[in-house]
Amino acid sequence: MTKPPDNDRLVIDGPAGALEALLETPKDEAARGVAVVLHPHPLHGGTMQNKVAHTLARSFVRRGFAALRFNFRGTGASEGTWDEGRGELDDALAAIDWARDRYPGQPLWIAGFSFGAAIAIRAAIEAAPAGLVSVAPAVRRFAEGLETQPSCPWLVVQGDEDELVDINETVEWVNGLEPGPELLVFPGVEHFFHGKLIDLREAVTEFIDRHR
Repeated sequence: MTKPPDNDRLVIDGPAGALEALLETPKDEAARGVAVVLHPHPLHGGTMQNKVAHTLARSFVRRGFAALRFNFRGTGASEGTWDEGRGELDDALAAIDWARDRYPGQPLWIAGFSFGAAIAIRAAIEAAPAGLVSVAPAVRRFAEGLETQPSCPWLVVQGDEDELVDINETVEWVNGLEPGPELLVFPGVEHFFHGKLIDLREAVTEFIDRHR
């Protein structure tokens, strides 16, 4: 049985002020990598405590990674105000820089859910991580029209009954990318993966195992 991770509440210097953050690390062992996990839309109740974001973080900790979650600007105790995804990308890049400074030479992954998944895709293009996991990415609003795509191993996960991110739009978008990500569709699953978080964790863990 996996031991519960150690948790450290942190403050990261962000471009619009302090960012409230939480670092989870494997119990009684040194981290073999670090993942930065991005939460869903701040204006619709999204925070770093979101259950899908939490599940993503635990997936990485189970495989020996440290997992950094943080609140985007204007969310929770993070300073600043909502910036339509532009400043939030800068927040993500600041968190990635912090993680790389904290774990120099270790593989860095980026993961995100919904709005956070779209920002994770954009951040991966700039930050060139070792891997990327995008759950129900809100690409039509926040990551459409990218001239390049992440070059790392990349997993997109979505339910086929997602009421907020249309599965057909996601499939069309993925099919237009070359070579594009690996797409995993969960049948009968909606946006927040109610009742399917363990299945999501296992799918992400399996992808990490194949590409770390």
